[in-house]
Amino acid sequence: MHFNAYGGNGAALAAALVNATDFSPAAVEAMLSEHRLLRTAVTAGQARELREWAGRLAPVFGELDLDLQVKLINDLLDVTATRPYVSTHDGREPHLHFFSVDADIVARAKDTSAGGLAMAISFSDGRRLGRCDREGCDIVYVDTSRNGRRRFCSLACANRVNVAAHRARSLAR
Repeated sequence: MHFNAYGGNGAALAAALVNATDFSPAAVEAMLSEHRLLRTAVTAGQARELREWAGRLAPVFGELDLDLQVKLINDLLDVTATRPYVSTHDGREPHLHFFSVDADIVARAKDTSAGGLAMAISFSDGRRLGRCDREGCDIVYVDTSRNGRRRFCSLACANRVNVAAHRARSLAR
């Protein structure tokens, strides 16, 4: 599945925030830079705000009820600082911006992640915002596979489940 740069980056940022275990300023700055946000310096207070935001993002992933998933994303969009707009800056083709370039990093991260989730659900009816199927694994992901049938956060989790199922079948014989 192909998302535009903002939608894909925003949805991936949302998943990264939900999966994060380290919300120190250095770790948060690295995460925001990895997801192509600019001016990523954060204070300890801003890092705490993003940890709280991650808690609001988490229920969107793996939600099987599309109406509830849409409501959760709309609730996120209601609290973001700006509204989306189309830009053609720097000679680029028209594209969406989900944040004001003048906003602080927390507002830009919130706007980008909420907007990315909105794009992801709009182009995939919600099934691409997943939670790992391996029991005990709470990692979330954005399924960008061609067929949209991803069930696990990683190959390691998929292998663990498949090996366990194979062993159970072998013992049953």
